[in-house]
Amino acid sequence: MELGLQGKVALVTGGSEGIGRATAESLGREGVSVVICARRPDVLEQAAREVAAATGSQIVPVPTDVTRPEDVERAVQSAVDRFGRLDILVNNAGVSRGGPFPAATDEVWQEDLDLKLYGAIRTCRLAIPHLRQAGGGSIVNILNTGARTPGAASVPTSVSRAAGLALTKALSKEFARDNIRVNGILIGYVKTSMHVREWQSEGRDESIEEHYDRNAKQRGIPLGRAGEADEVGDLIAYLCSARATYITGTGIAFDGGSSAVI
Repeated sequence: MELGLQGKVALVTGGSEGIGRATAESLGREGVSVVICARRPDVLEQAAREVAAATGSQIVPVPTDVTRPEDVERAVQSAVDRFGRLDILVNNAGVSRGGPFPAATDEVWQEDLDLKLYGAIRTCRLAIPHLRQAGGGSIVNILNTGARTPGAASVPTSVSRAAGLALTKALSKEFARDNIRVNGILIGYVKTSMHVREWQSEGRDESIEEHYDRNAKQRGIPLGRAGEADEVGDLIAYLCSARATYITGTGIAFDGGSSAVI
């Protein structure tokens, strides 16, 4: 299927590993030039080299901490200066942080909101004028299933992600007239470097695949497995493409069927 993405320009936050890197690969294979952002320059630069080699597209690393407004401004401007336009924004920066409500201090809440919610607000605020100038574009916010179905001991992440889902809907309505589409993907159990580190810390006598299989069963995922990061990347590429121009303001659960709501 031709997605009509050739020549487009994307900015992907949290782009050095996992879903962000897979997104850069999926977009790169479709002929998109991608600026990837993350906090660790060494990991980011290696990812850019490897993704460029794998896809043949231009992948530009810009070290960025989305909690720092000046970093976000530099990342967006780097994309525009390098390629002359911006068509796609993928807000992927963030880590899962959940625990009991009494243990969540003001500092914990503020750090999480600043990274996940305000990080997306900052990138959207700066990117939208460029998307408008390009004649429209697509924003995809990476959230999680807790945005709709928060569980016990899930704060502050579930609340930050719920706010991100509300932001997604609000922006989709406000900027539809500019042909800017805004969607969210609600991630369930997906293979990422975070889970690899979890597996290493447990010290169990099992392979990483056995670790994923065990956790998928414990979580009761109907499809019986963890999701793959490149499956998320391909979904994002589709949502940003000419084949999805009537999809906006929605949150798509990527969870193997495990969500309790539709």
